[in-house]
Amino acid sequence: MNFEEIFSKTKEYLTQCGDIDYKGHLAVEVFIKGDGSGTFYIEVNDGKIAVEPYDYHDHDCKLIASAKNFFKLADGSLNPVAAFTTGRLKIERSIEKALEFQKVLEAVGKNKKK
Repeated sequence: MNFEEIFSKTKEYLTQCGDIDYKGHLAVEVFIKGDGSGTFYIEVNDGKIAVEPYDYHDHDCKLIASAKNFFKLADGSLNPVAAFTTGRLKIERSIEKALEFQKVLEAVGKNKKK
């Protein structure tokens, strides 16, 4: 999978469910390492999710993972704490904000099941 495909799949997955139950602002930069490497950001602002294909230098946290592991995190099949402790996920800046992002992913998953 190349970067454009990874980005498109992520954007579709996170935005097709509509608004989520999340109050506040969260900016997460994602660096995909390995095959299809590249950077994009995900911004959540009072339940609205935006995914854009460039760096966001004012991010709350940065996630670094392979595309395979990032998609597993996004769909809930990989526990973020386990991924972090086993080295499949690296976090820069705020770990607390990364855990907050997990709540966003859970809300996306709940909206998709409706």
